[in-house]
Amino acid sequence: MPAERIAVLDFETTGLTPAQGARATEIGVVLVEGGRVVDRYQSLMNAGVRVPAFIEQLTGISNAMLRDAPPTARVMAEVADFVGDAPLLAHNAAFDQKFWDAELGLIGRRRVQPFACSLLLARRLLPQAPSHKLGVLNRWARLPDTGQAHRALADAEMAANLLGFMAALLRERHGIAEVSHGLLCSLQKVPAAKIPQALARLN
Repeated sequence: MPAERIAVLDFETTGLTPAQGARATEIGVVLVEGGRVVDRYQSLMNAGVRVPAFIEQLTGISNAMLRDAPPTARVMAEVADFVGDAPLLAHNAAFDQKFWDAELGLIGRRRVQPFACSLLLARRLLPQAPSHKLGVLNRWARLPDTGQAHRALADAEMAANLLGFMAALLRERHGIAEVSHGLLCSLQKVPAAKIPQALARLN
């Protein structure tokens, strides 16, 4: 049976939520199969909205860069085809899911697959970490440096590496042979205090 393929994604945006008019400015996706990155997609996108100055400073994505970027509709159509029906994962998925759903909706498409969240999983599986911010977790776990933080592909690769780290922990420390996307979605819903019992039942 072929290994499950998971699409790990990250957006950079003009603000916190599409409900307040924020739009995506960049997306990065890595496809992970059997613990390895097998493909990547990255693109800036021009939604025709201005990037606030503080977001420019945070991400390094300027209004000048977006003027020459492809239109958002084209990028979202491409990336939706790239991902296909692979289940999704993001760090703080509540944020990225809003933008994925909103930007897809603007081109008449809709998400059919579930999102797993590496932030929720890290809070449950790595309670001893000093913080559950993505960059802090990657440094704490001594995972590879993937490039500039707050750029979509670098952050997606960090989340993919963190996923691999937590999957290895589940296999090696807890004896769970098959770490599926469905299992991750189940574990992220378990209250942190009940995680030890939940993992014990999976052996």
